[in-house]
Amino acid sequence: MLGAAFCVAAVLVVVGLASTGRISGHPRTRPTGDAARGYHLPDPAEGDRIAAGLLGSSPAAPSGAPMPPVPTESSAAVEPLPVSDPLQAAPIAPTPAIGALLHAGEGDNPAHFCTATVVSSPNRNLVVTAAHCVYGGAFASDIAFAPGYHDGVMPYGVWVPSRIDVDPRWVSDRDPAYDVAFLQVRRPGTEDRIESVTGAEQLSFDIPPGRPARTVGYPDDQQQPVGCQNTTAAFSDTQLRFDCADFPDGTSGGPMLTDIDPANGRGTVIGVIGGYQEGGDDLTNYSSYFGPAIAALYQRASAAEVAPTT
Repeated sequence: MLGAAFCVAAVLVVVGLASTGRISGHPRTRPTGDAARGYHLPDPAEGDRIAAGLLGSSPAAPSGAPMPPVPTESSAAVEPLPVSDPLQAAPIAPTPAIGALLHAGEGDNPAHFCTATVVSSPNRNLVVTAAHCVYGGAFASDIAFAPGYHDGVMPYGVWVPSRIDVDPRWVSDRDPAYDVAFLQVRRPGTEDRIESVTGAEQLSFDIPPGRPARTVGYPDDQQQPVGCQNTTAAFSDTQLRFDCADFPDGTSGGPMLTDIDPANGRGTVIGVIGGYQEGGDDLTNYSSYFGPAIAALYQRASAAEVAPTT
């Protein structure tokens, strides 16, 4: 991402590498996992510690406590998505399946740095975000996902990754065609599947440009998401373009949604903020095009079942 408000350089001590994009600061990383093959299996004990620390510092719903209801109704209709006027992101209400990626930071104080989305999958525990949010020379080692995050509250609990999948071509040279990651997640102390708790957005591939879409993200200096509506366009064979201003640091990984059901607010993810310039500039957002390569990554992440750890 270019410009003072949209470009952040996070020095990764592990590898001496700087990363840019709509990401407010990289979490700690460790050179573990099979990076050459594009996947990582985080340490369950560390995940449990991270979740406990974040829950202890936030008014999140504790394990087993009632959570806000998730809409279950659906309709055959598709919500009209008129173009935002002005073309500028504005605060919107949080939704259960979209949330903030957190890293524990010093003293386990929560700080959100990217955006992620629960997507439908056979294992019912999959989240999509941008690859540059979770791999910057090494896999992130201290992250968690808070679906429906707002005002420091984690209403659907804290979920930590049990597996992270990125394309090996992102690992080898940060190719913007592959700036997408899938995370299998678990809620420590339970056998819950996140899709059963929050619901899930659908995921679609090979969708031609020119679709009305809503893009959503969590700015790092705000405590609720922002959104904007426009029509997607092709930037290149591997990049989707979405023109709208004011998606700053922290919105990386946020979904581009189309075909939104008015009965439940859920739609279909056709991109995530990332790709070219790792997200865009102060007027334009990009996404790696969800074509065959991203579909193959999704299939790999879905097939690699990781049992919840309780």
